[in-house]
Amino acid sequence: MSTSIPSTHWILREPFQDQAEDVGFIPEKITAGSGRFAVQFSPIGGGKSMGMELLSVDTGALRVIFLPDRGMGIWKCEASNTDFGWTSPVDGPVHPSLVPVLDPSGIGWLEGFDELFVRCGLQSNGAPDFDPQGNLKYPLHGRIANLPATKISIAVDVENGTMDVLATVREARFLVYSLELQCRYRLRVNSPVIEVTDTVTNLRSTPTTMQMLYHINLGQPIVQAGTTIEAAYRSLCPRDPRAAEGLESWTRCEGPTEGYAEQVYLMSAAADSASWSEAMLATEDHRRGYAVHFDTRTLPYLNVWKNTAAVEDGYVVGLEPATGFPNPRSFEEKQNRVVPLSGGESKTFRLKLQPLLSESEVKQSIDRIRALQPDNAAVHPAPLKDWSPA
Repeated sequence: MSTSIPSTHWILREPFQDQAEDVGFIPEKITAGSGRFAVQFSPIGGGKSMGMELLSVDTGALRVIFLPDRGMGIWKCEASNTDFGWTSPVDGPVHPSLVPVLDPSGIGWLEGFDELFVRCGLQSNGAPDFDPQGNLKYPLHGRIANLPATKISIAVDVENGTMDVLATVREARFLVYSLELQCRYRLRVNSPVIEVTDTVTNLRSTPTTMQMLYHINLGQPIVQAGTTIEAAYRSLCPRDPRAAEGLESWTRCEGPTEGYAEQVYLMSAAADSASWSEAMLATEDHRRGYAVHFDTRTLPYLNVWKNTAAVEDGYVVGLEPATGFPNPRSFEEKQNRVVPLSGGESKTFRLKLQPLLSESEVKQSIDRIRALQPDNAAVHPAPLKDWSPA
């Protein structure tokens, strides 16, 4: 079925709604601008995904799969016959009820880690944090990625050829905190670019703090031997001695390497006059790549995670714009890298995800990044004591 009305809005999910009765009327194809969107909202099969739903949108240049039950993250994308994402040993997507986020080890989050684009927050976004008695205070990467969206809708501007995918995810604990994420993905007909706008609101009357990190993960075919990393930074340091070992070659990726131990590089981002920065991955032949643009007014830092292990162990590189560094929350608090929110206050975070599908697009991204890079950028040979507890 096709529709060509000027603009329209569909609710896919809202609290207390009987989804089986209410989502069937969504048109499969929506004419907009000079093309059309294809939309599918449906349950997945069995196994660890049982009970989850996928939202798939095709712009004509990009097919993107959203995970409404996993914090409204993005599982995978496909553009110009190229897959963007990675192959995780987890083999998801995994239903959040099967992810032991609050496991005493603090790293239960990893049992669901499978996505191209996953949010880390909202209470915490880094390594697990324990109290002096060894009890878990904050788990690895927080809870938001394992909470379902309570409301999902689609709004199409037929005249201008845009689609907004809107969702609300709430992270709350009675008497302690109540944070609401309202996310908007803007897609454009015949475009492979995804624009992300997230607004986080403190729903309580009393002040609180939050953190946010966007874990954007690429594996094969974008990451391969000779893939390079480009990022604009004012200052850079290795997270720990292991990362320091590879500092001279941090911009270059190796092929799958058995026994490889992850390396993480921490940066304060350099930006243009509008406060936007950019980072990217490019294959050695520059025929394919992936760029991440981000607004440094609320995402002033970039973390680069290299995990070029064997494919079966999770061959992946992450570009991670963030409010701070992925350390235990207590460390970040001491360094004033948490985001304060007064009662009712909101903060907005903006990114743009761009598959690079030709040599010219890769070159343009590299040129933009290098134009942002200051001549006096600092590269520190060892971890900075106020950036990393290592």
